[in-house]
Amino acid sequence: MNILITGGAGFIGSNFVRYMLEKYPSYRVINLDKLAIGGSLENIRDIEKNPNHIFIKGDVCDKNLVEEIFREYRPEGVIHLAAQSHVDRSILEPEEFLHTNILGTFTLAEVARRWWQKEGTADRRVFLNVSTDEVYGSIEEGSFTEDSTYAPNSPYSASKAGADHLVRAYYRTYGLPAITTHTTNNFGPYQMPEKLIPLVILNAVEGRELPIYGDGRNVRDWLYVLDHCRALDVVFHRGRIGQVYNIGARNEWQNIELVRLICSILDQLLPDSPHRPHQGLIRFVKDRPAHDRRYSIDPTRIMTELGWKPVHRFEDALRSTVKWYLDNRTWCDKVRDEQYRKYYEKNYSGR
Repeated sequence: MNILITGGAGFIGSNFVRYMLEKYPSYRVINLDKLAIGGSLENIRDIEKNPNHIFIKGDVCDKNLVEEIFREYRPEGVIHLAAQSHVDRSILEPEEFLHTNILGTFTLAEVARRWWQKEGTADRRVFLNVSTDEVYGSIEEGSFTEDSTYAPNSPYSASKAGADHLVRAYYRTYGLPAITTHTTNNFGPYQMPEKLIPLVILNAVEGRELPIYGDGRNVRDWLYVLDHCRALDVVFHRGRIGQVYNIGARNEWQNIELVRLICSILDQLLPDSPHRPHQGLIRFVKDRPAHDRRYSIDPTRIMTELGWKPVHRFEDALRSTVKWYLDNRTWCDKVRDEQYRKYYEKNYSGR
């Protein structure tokens, strides 16, 4: 089977490409990524010589390129992960998010539906649209289900909501064999250092302050990226066409408590660090605009219909993630380029 994975050099994408190549040695993965913010060849160095991995540097918004990929490789499935995904960046640079997340999804869906209609029937084709729980907005109590109303509060989540609506419309109007998933906050290896967990790890190691927005009581549900990969696998192979699946771990943490836990792990792993106790580096900074207070989604559907559930214990996975960043400082230095450093200073200076 040939499958097209967009954004396969990003955090979740690179972990998923690696997962699929290992689990399905007969599959050929066409990996399309423009290597913008969040994507890096450093994330896929270990699989660059795998004969079943074909990397193509390019933009999912490039219709001619996407058509060329379908013409040459005739993918039977699409897993659409390519997206601008950082809320802070979307506040600073919203246009890029609208372009990539909405136009990119439209381009991919349009080319897929035309090529698949042209080629006629097949046993199973799937267009898997990977989205976020942030499209639902914030919730004080309870959890969002797949039928909850969308209420995005940032340019990022609004752009993902728009992409979701496009995919649904293509399913309803053209019969595109689409499925959408909404995931909670992921963590694990190869996540870019601008995100909370790697940011805290690397800043603490370097003795830099650990910036926490507002009072630090915002709540997120944390899912280990390899559990997310397993979920995408079962949805792609066994999910119902036209369905939506929430992928969550029921593992909610306040930001401040999560940061304190990371600091505690670092204290244990780095007993000789001059920055111990690392909690002393915590600094509360001005909250970002429209900061959602709590995300919470109900994953009952994927658990009952497809039998998926997280298998990694959170504390163990978090400790493993901290160790990965400590052991891969060369990778960290390579991805924290000048563009990243300019963003960091712009986002946190004066807060």
